[in-house]
Amino acid sequence: MSDVSARLDLPFIAPSQAQKHVTYNEAVQRLDLLVQMALDGFDATEPPAAPETGARYALGQGAMGAWAGQDGQIAVFLGEAWGFVAPQEGWIATARGTGDLRLYRDGTWRSIPERLERLGIATDADALNRLSVAAEATLLTHAGAGHQLKINKAEAGATASLLFQTGFAGRAEMGIAGQDDFSIKVTADGVNWTEALRVNAQTGRLSGAAVQTSANDATPGRVLTVGAQGAALGADVYRKANILGTVSMSGTLPTGAVIERGSNANGRYIRFADGTQICTGTLTSDGAAETVWTYPAVFAGVDGLAITPTIGAPRFGNPTTIGVSNASLTFNTWTVGGIRSSVSTRLFALGRWS
Repeated sequence: MSDVSARLDLPFIAPSQAQKHVTYNEAVQRLDLLVQMALDGFDATEPPAAPETGARYALGQGAMGAWAGQDGQIAVFLGEAWGFVAPQEGWIATARGTGDLRLYRDGTWRSIPERLERLGIATDADALNRLSVAAEATLLTHAGAGHQLKINKAEAGATASLLFQTGFAGRAEMGIAGQDDFSIKVTADGVNWTEALRVNAQTGRLSGAAVQTSANDATPGRVLTVGAQGAALGADVYRKANILGTVSMSGTLPTGAVIERGSNANGRYIRFADGTQICTGTLTSDGAAETVWTYPAVFAGVDGLAITPTIGAPRFGNPTTIGVSNASLTFNTWTVGGIRSSVSTRLFALGRWS
């Protein structure tokens, strides 16, 4: 059986040993040196002139004076003389006063690095994912004001982005990927990607599958651009493309264009989305019989009429209306002497088409 312990070289009390307290005290003294090891310095080479009892130093190369020949050892002042202990692989010590924390590895006291090569929290990090976190949430908070998360890339052709995954397969990505334009990309299978939106870094303008390409682009779900808004709006939204056309109505609600214009051999008409209709025409009245004007568009109801001779001579009296229907007007024109006369006449009718 060895006379000392395997790890800390603590002396054992031998059977029938005289002065057992000496061995015991030596072991306690060694424990006092090694447990919770706080040193007065690392890489020390020259002992202090007036050390305090319990002073401890990790010696460097070229130790002098009372430390000569003890390079690499831990020196402890025992009150009257220096004692020495050989450090073992994996020991950790801190420097009093500075808080310098070091690990003894490969014969050297190495600073525990502030810069880690990789870090895994509740999961494993690897050479690519050097920081890995497995958690319900990750919190990045402020220190009293705002907070920025910075993702930097080396050059324009590199990628700085956020990649969203399902089962570790990509589904969406946003950032500056392969260029300096900001983009949002999506994929259903992790292989075939669609660039939904790109913001030009120089102009700030948008492009991509989610943006209209022209005024005739009626693809559902696309973002409108200036000059291309018409085709993508719903039929119930009025704009340049449908303000003029055929009016229609369902119940009391318009379902077609706002204004409808038309003309034929009987004259001209205009219809409005609220149901109003106006018909106009020019007709030479019959000097021998009643004159019939067939409206250029049929009314649902006539509210007002006007018949005006185009010749303003005072010899013409007021025209008379003989019959009014939703399809036509029957009238006569007279001289002031009461004689039916043939004359060019302007005609006007106001009513409703619905």
